[in-house]
Amino acid sequence: MSKTVHTSGKRKTAIARGTVKEGTGRVKINSKPVELYSPELAKLKIHEPLELAGDLADNVDINIKVVGGGVMGQAEAARMVIAKGLVEYSGDMNLKDIYTQYDRTMLVGDPRRKESKKFGGPGARARKQKSYR
Repeated sequence: MSKTVHTSGKRKTAIARGTVKEGTGRVKINSKPVELYSPELAKLKIHEPLELAGDLADNVDINIKVVGGGVMGQAEAARMVIAKGLVEYSGDMNLKDIYTQYDRTMLVGDPRRKESKKFGGPGARARKQKSYR
């Protein structure tokens, strides 16, 4: 039986869930090959952990499902799934160090979220203006 690893990644309101298993280097996001993913900047962001992994990325298939958030949020969530999945699949601490030194957000999520809106204004901190004339 081949080894399979399930991981998830989050960025803002985007949530990505993925599976890493033995294969031929195919990466699919929402059942679309990563080569056809657009915009270009998001595709490059997703390719980073694959390039840093080297030969390991050619021996695994990665399927990712992403929901919520915007284009870049989804791309960064997918990127986190790829990085975490490859580290867990290989068990290679050297690869983990490479990812951490390159960009820590590949393995560790950013906890920042949008502050909720309050009454008396259009946003979380902004208040309605008032004039005394």
